[in-house]
Amino acid sequence: MAALSSSVTSRSYRSGKSASFSPVKGNRHRSLSFLSASSPRGGLNIHDLCVRFQSKPARASVFMQDGAIVTDSNPTENKSSVKGLKEEVLSVLSQDSAKVGAESDGQNKSTVSITVVGASGDLAKKKIFPALFALYYEGCLPEHFTIFGYSRSKMTDAELRNMVSKTLTCRIDKRANCGEKMEEFLKRCFYHSGQYDSQEHFTELDKKLKQHEAGRISNRLFYLSIPPNIFVDAVKCASTSASSVSGWTRVIVEKPFGRDSETSAALTRSLKQYLEEDQIFRIDHYLGKELVENLSVLRFSNLIFEPLWSRQYIRNVQFIFSEDFGTEGRGGYFDNYGIIRDIMQNHLLQILALFAMETPVSLDAEDIRNEKVKVLRSMRPIRIEDVVIGQYKSHTKGGVTYPAYTDDKTVPKGSLTPTFAAAALFIDNARWDGVPFLMKAGKALHTRSAEIRVQFRHVPGNLYNRNTGSNLDRATNELVIRVQPDEAIYLRINNKVPGLGMRLDRSNLNLLYSDRYSKEIPDAYERLLLDAIEGERRLFIRSDELDAAWSLFTPLLKEIEEKKRIPEYYPYGSRGPVGAHYLAAKHKVQWGDVSLDQ
Repeated sequence: MAALSSSVTSRSYRSGKSASFSPVKGNRHRSLSFLSASSPRGGLNIHDLCVRFQSKPARASVFMQDGAIVTDSNPTENKSSVKGLKEEVLSVLSQDSAKVGAESDGQNKSTVSITVVGASGDLAKKKIFPALFALYYEGCLPEHFTIFGYSRSKMTDAELRNMVSKTLTCRIDKRANCGEKMEEFLKRCFYHSGQYDSQEHFTELDKKLKQHEAGRISNRLFYLSIPPNIFVDAVKCASTSASSVSGWTRVIVEKPFGRDSETSAALTRSLKQYLEEDQIFRIDHYLGKELVENLSVLRFSNLIFEPLWSRQYIRNVQFIFSEDFGTEGRGGYFDNYGIIRDIMQNHLLQILALFAMETPVSLDAEDIRNEKVKVLRSMRPIRIEDVVIGQYKSHTKGGVTYPAYTDDKTVPKGSLTPTFAAAALFIDNARWDGVPFLMKAGKALHTRSAEIRVQFRHVPGNLYNRNTGSNLDRATNELVIRVQPDEAIYLRINNKVPGLGMRLDRSNLNLLYSDRYSKEIPDAYERLLLDAIEGERRLFIRSDELDAAWSLFTPLLKEIEEKKRIPEYYPYGSRGPVGAHYLAAKHKVQWGDVSLDQ
């Protein structure tokens, strides 16, 4: 027998209802799941092994691909090491190798069927199918899986595969066998045409899924890549006509989750008529980004940061999101939501909650989400005086004329929908009392970026101002977490310029991911899709969390819309409205992304 794969990740593994992925309830556990025999990672000839664990006192559980669970319920034995877990699995494999061969008919194995509802749309083509292929290429999908595209377009299996193949890339480590893996992946992709509100069409889909599942334990994941106004119809049909009868059924719902508290609550009530809360996976792809994932690691595993993470040392925190392009033909969708709903209420607020939360009891999904909800419920109502809104206007630069927002033919003439917003938020609890949390998000700005900037307080006494004239009040330490592009973490410090004089300079202690790590960073959708398949809910939004987020922003949005507040116009490609700088100055803050030495 070939050696076990030594690939180890620190992702926690929590799962759903079928035998293949069932958790040991009431216990923290380590798990080891079998992957595809054709995985490129090497290792076992029959299976690759993907080790996922939480190193806590608990009983160890080995999750076999055929649904068997091998459990060590004695917490006193020393089985916390990966070596011990491997030895245990080797023993199990030795005993059951004959059984694995005998079960080649698949009767006692499980399978995952992934249905992309809205398969002909841009999101499915550009993000979902490429992410699924990347997971398959890395050996992170189960041995038995099927992918179905479902949409209203008339299409054959071959036409779907041709469409999908145009968006797949061999970017993953550029390995030689990528072309072969792509062909194998496409063979597992099928298509079914149907209406999103037709139970008959979903029943036909169910029959096709059962044919491919071939009597195995059936686990089904539906990804709703469709407009929000047909979420409920699709969920109703999928739940009543195409649910699994032997395993789990889960549904991934793309944002937006309503337009305000009322519509969001109505959507949640409607979804819960057909699904349990633990079946609903509300996806915010920003939570799957590598640097957002690293927030809790940076804070809770580094002693130098945890004591500083409070109002005593932090002067302000900034969450900045900017795009260097406009709506580009998507104005019809955008105009119905605006930048506050599209970016602030979900992406930036979710990152803020992760940043500001207290230490959770564990890394379990519910423990983390409980702490995030506490942060959201502690936030002060947003005042209209602490908000600046803007809209980009036409601008000519270098002989090129860039259009205004209302020049987009899909945008209603005279629209007041903001394409830029800046806001100051406050968390009224013991840790963050009085610290401004500034958000800024906009389209058609001078650059594309997303980052978190933590500006620390100035050094008491200002010693060097008295001796050298250096004003450290304007050169405070700053921790920058750059989410995109060119992912990086760097700490800005003051230091002496070499020489006989005493001149101070600002320098970066820099962790640039592209320099430090040769492996390409996975797309956020890869992580989130894998989590949904495994039943890991940590990066998905819970209903009470969503309610708290909307409760914060709904009064503000209603006031802006009811009073028809006119946005401040800013040139396409600029840094945004001047009012954003006045807002920062009002709270004695300077935006970190506009300083000369940023």
